[in-house]
Amino acid sequence: MPPTLVGSWSEFVDTFHFRSPMGPEELERERERLSEAIGEAAEELEEREGELRQKSTTGGQPVVTEAEFDKLVEVQTADWAGDGVSDPDRQAAKAVEDKVKPAFPDEYGLWIAAGEQGVSLQRRRDELALLAECFAQARTASLHEAVYGFFANGGSSCYVLRLDPTKPLTSEVEGNPDKRTGLAGLKSVPDVTMVAVPDLWSRGTTAKDGAEILGKVVGHCAVMRNRLTLCEPPPDTAPADVLAFRTRLATPDSDDAAFTALYYPWVEVAGVDGMRRTVPPSGHLAGVWARTDTERGVFKAPANQNLRGVLALPVRLTDQRHGELNDKGVNCLRIFPDRGLLVWGARTLSTSRDWRYLNVRRLVSFLSDSIRQSTTWAVFEPNDDRLWAALRHSVVSFLTDQWRQGALLGRTPDEAFYVICDRTNNTSDTIDAGQVICDIGVAPVRPAEFVQFTITQIAGQPGRTS
Repeated sequence: MPPTLVGSWSEFVDTFHFRSPMGPEELERERERLSEAIGEAAEELEEREGELRQKSTTGGQPVVTEAEFDKLVEVQTADWAGDGVSDPDRQAAKAVEDKVKPAFPDEYGLWIAAGEQGVSLQRRRDELALLAECFAQARTASLHEAVYGFFANGGSSCYVLRLDPTKPLTSEVEGNPDKRTGLAGLKSVPDVTMVAVPDLWSRGTTAKDGAEILGKVVGHCAVMRNRLTLCEPPPDTAPADVLAFRTRLATPDSDDAAFTALYYPWVEVAGVDGMRRTVPPSGHLAGVWARTDTERGVFKAPANQNLRGVLALPVRLTDQRHGELNDKGVNCLRIFPDRGLLVWGARTLSTSRDWRYLNVRRLVSFLSDSIRQSTTWAVFEPNDDRLWAALRHSVVSFLTDQWRQGALLGRTPDEAFYVICDRTNNTSDTIDAGQVICDIGVAPVRPAEFVQFTITQIAGQPGRTS
């Protein structure tokens, strides 16, 4: 299904909480009954088809050949199954139908009715199979706890993408752009800034397969450039094995690594069913990110923060092990005397000096996305000195405001950022290509140490960041 916006825990429960008038045992009995009915319907269909075939092809007044009748059955069966049919085949079948139906209307009607009855029964059985799978998944799924943890830790709204548990996980995660499902559906939601997959491990996914699926999520974030992935290793991963999983996710010097935040360990919570459970921390941590954004700003690292709604950690890290993991970009959760459970790290998996800090990557994503969206008007103006001056003024005003709020460092704006949009980077070639280019540098860590990015607006296309 497409992304669904929910603004509170109660709204999520009302929208997504699985309710069924039947329990698991009654559901299974109904599935067995439907299987018997489907078998009977198939026998009925075969009988009705045989009667119609006999009268149409070999009776006293045959109206079509066996081969022609076969074509009619082939196309009608494909329609019942929801399969595609080529135009030539459909035209051929229609020609046969126009002969058979008027000649034997009663027999034709009984054949069609038998086929539609079988389709209806099969569709109902498929629905019950999905419900049965939902019952099974609910025993191990973590989505409810993740969403609860998100709102408990300060999140205000989130999008939920529900995947079909009966279909391959990889294709469900990738999604369909026409149906706006999976990651393809998230492309059309510009205000998403973080992505988590808390139910990734609920199917017994292996570390290898899980890393590959997370790679698709990270790749999506790297392409969009305005959102990051929150993830965790498989359940029961020992501290000594975390780095092995970390190497599966992203090459440290790759662009993808800068859009990945890995947390360890999992957390123990009171599940929505009241039972104590160990669940992935990504939903709770997304709430911490959102809380930090609201209280301090996106430029503040979401670290040294309490994790609300967590009872305990299944793994207690030593200072030495914590140091080893932190050096490799793994963000650890720790319990300290008199301080409680804290998020004790805010790094990406990147080893780049520019992108290893989570708040820097998120700040630059916020700045670049804000500038890109607020300058789309530029593609409708003459690409000349007047436009470049207007763009510089707009971007400088925005970045000056961010500097005054403390997002950028420096005693003066010149130490905090720079903006280039003139003839040096808007050449005759780029102008002819319909491009307006703005090169920007910001200093989120130290004055005059700039992280650089480029905003390119292109006539007739969405702007891009590089």
